[in-house]
Amino acid sequence: MTDALLTASKPELLDKEGDRTLRGLLHDYFAFGRSLEACREIFAGFVDLSPTQYLILIAIKNSTAEEPMGVNQVAERLYLSGAFVTNEINKLVSDGLLEKTPHPEDGRRVQLALTQRGMSLLIRLAALQRPVNDALFGMLTREEFKIMAQLLSRLASNADSALKLAVHVQATLKSQEGQRASAASPPDSRKKRRAPRRNGR
Repeated sequence: MTDALLTASKPELLDKEGDRTLRGLLHDYFAFGRSLEACREIFAGFVDLSPTQYLILIAIKNSTAEEPMGVNQVAERLYLSGAFVTNEINKLVSDGLLEKTPHPEDGRRVQLALTQRGMSLLIRLAALQRPVNDALFGMLTREEFKIMAQLLSRLASNADSALKLAVHVQATLKSQEGQRASAASPPDSRKKRRAPRRNGR
């Protein structure tokens, strides 16, 4: 394979067959990701929530008294914008699934917690989640599972920077292609046509 066709350049991502291993990893990841997205849709629909609302409840369920979650913490954990998360949290509060309490040390912040109704909803949902998650990840050993969790955490934390780079490089390449196309096009050599003469009378 020629270097011009490689989809990565770091030696760690390449082997003697070029980027075939990387492409295989991405194909497998996308396939697994589609299954995860579909399962999330099923989980959320089972308890009449949007997928994002479902994720918010799960994230808050896993908070602790030592590290309570506010809006910013939820947004950071889910890699979503604060404005979007705020809107979804307000809906969950209105539905009686979440409650807000003042932060004990910062009056400008709030702490989020599940209501009894929210807890009951997640208990009902867990009966569906357990067998599905066991099927999704059950082929891994405990050590493999820990390694995967660590690797995905590192990949997710870097993904936003990679996305911003993709937008920047795309704009740069399109600009360069436009400049080359402009330079390669021949100048307009057509002469201006003279206006037709009118017959005098």
